[in-house]
Amino acid sequence: MATQNIQLVVLDMAGTTILDEHEVEHCFKIAAQKNGLLSSDERILALQGYAKLYVFQTLWAEQLGENDPTIPLRAANSYLDFTHILEDHYKNNEVKPTEGCIELFHYLHNQGIYIALTTGFYRKVANIILEKIGWGKTLNHNYMNIQNKSGIHLSVCPDEVNGIGRPAPNMIELAMSRFGITNKSRVINVGDTPVDLAFGKNAGVRLALGVCNGTHSREQLEAHPHDGLLNNIADLIPFIEKMNHEKI
Repeated sequence: MATQNIQLVVLDMAGTTILDEHEVEHCFKIAAQKNGLLSSDERILALQGYAKLYVFQTLWAEQLGENDPTIPLRAANSYLDFTHILEDHYKNNEVKPTEGCIELFHYLHNQGIYIALTTGFYRKVANIILEKIGWGKTLNHNYMNIQNKSGIHLSVCPDEVNGIGRPAPNMIELAMSRFGITNKSRVINVGDTPVDLAFGKNAGVRLALGVCNGTHSREQLEAHPHDGLLNNIADLIPFIEKMNHEKI
């Protein structure tokens, strides 16, 4: 029987490949408070990884009741304030890779494995991050470059899949289609939030892994279905080495 080598690794951005010391949550909290939305830090953290407009809609419904007619406008206004706060943050602060990220990228490039980044961010802020860290310089109008010798091969936001964010599998499925990959057993997904784990599980990929040096701890991720937890994303390397020698 032939080996089924891994062809694609799908990675989250903030907290997984982009260092995030809870800055996104802080920006979210500022926008929420400005608009009178009362939500605990724990609840905001629990919704990390989802598309941000959806998070505002969810939290306003929890505060006012699902049938409150003002929810769409309140959510839209809160989200607009959040976008301004978040964009200013990334424009005015250094963007750094997480521990283990560059090591993993180097390994994946050497192995000929594609790197796709997915995110709950909208395209404008994703582009700000990619440009500042240097991973967006060679991407084309489809946010793709299969010739990359460093950085990433593809960036996918909810914008590219009709606004459908995690945990729906659409962003992973789009990434697979861009590379002509049809076998889900040749794909791995890694993220730092519970919704990232659900994202990989819903997509049916080979492994849905969590990384424990992002926004969620090992204890917080352990409670959710997963195929393994990593101290940092460089720990993915032995997983791939092992799988690339397994018979399927």
